[in-house]
Amino acid sequence: MNFAEHLTHDRRLVLLRALAAAAQYRANAFLLRRYCDAVGHVVSADRIEADLAWLGEQGLLSLERPEGVTVATLSARGLDVAEGRATVPGVQRPQPGN
Repeated sequence: MNFAEHLTHDRRLVLLRALAAAAQYRANAFLLRRYCDAVGHVVSADRIEADLAWLGEQGLLSLERPEGVTVATLSARGLDVAEGRATVPGVQRPQPGN
């Protein structure tokens, strides 16, 4: 696996963990992007949208677009992945104790 793939897998985990910590397990793409920025994943809005779409295709979250704003809601399976109880190829597994 190359460095870009490591970054992508880690960023997807960061998105899931952000949703796991969010009230009602929901957040909009703008806030998720700001959270990614804060933890060292500085990427475009398009990249966040693509990651959210990919995570949705894996059944790890659902997406809504009220008034053109993307809102992600974590699924039970997504919570399991965020907490390391399940694994999905393409998403970094959390380190112990994190």
